[in-house]
Amino acid sequence: MIVTRFAPSPTGYLHVGNLRTALLNWLVARKAGGRFLLRLDDTDPERSREAFAEAIIEDLDWLGFDRDETFRQSDRLAGYREAARALEASGRLYECFETPEELELKRRAQRAAGRPPVYDRAALDLDDATRAQLRAERGGHWRFLLDRRRIDWSDGILGALSVDAESLSDPVLIRGDGQVLYTLASVVDDLETEVSDVVRGSDHVTNTAAQIQIFEALGGRA
Repeated sequence: MIVTRFAPSPTGYLHVGNLRTALLNWLVARKAGGRFLLRLDDTDPERSREAFAEAIIEDLDWLGFDRDETFRQSDRLAGYREAARALEASGRLYECFETPEELELKRRAQRAAGRPPVYDRAALDLDDATRAQLRAERGGHWRFLLDRRRIDWSDGILGALSVDAESLSDPVLIRGDGQVLYTLASVVDDLETEVSDVVRGSDHVTNTAAQIQIFEALGGRA
């Protein structure tokens, strides 16, 4: 069955670009006799507002974009933590301790040397004592360990796409304050709700490449 989703963040009102994405996802699902889901990506408590969430739902109702299910990521945090534990147990999630300033210095040095600004995985070389000390001093964030190979997939509009994971930094999935980021939460939701088709902007191509590997690491078939 075709299952699509529209996944806005309730950090502001919908604009024309958002509505175009919603329309395309709704049309794909309805034409195929499938399911159309509304997922509110509200895991950022500092920016998400209930007033914006209500406005999104009202706008979709006014436009006639009926949904088969509506849910919020803030109600699904336990599932994201469970997925993170599974990734850590399989060796695909690791803790890092660099500050934003330290990461920027690394990127500048890489650019100056003519190399892509990709995270160097220095955290993987830390011993247990150093890791414990850094965790106590500054806390850590968590990255997904990409398999550095070429990632290939077929896009319904753009056709065959390919990204070399060597050119990507291991994505941060959990911030230092414990907030689960979109890159992990979206994959977990798409797996559990059996989303079959994702219609979104071409600016998400790089995200898609990394998310394919996360999807596969959690047992999905991309």
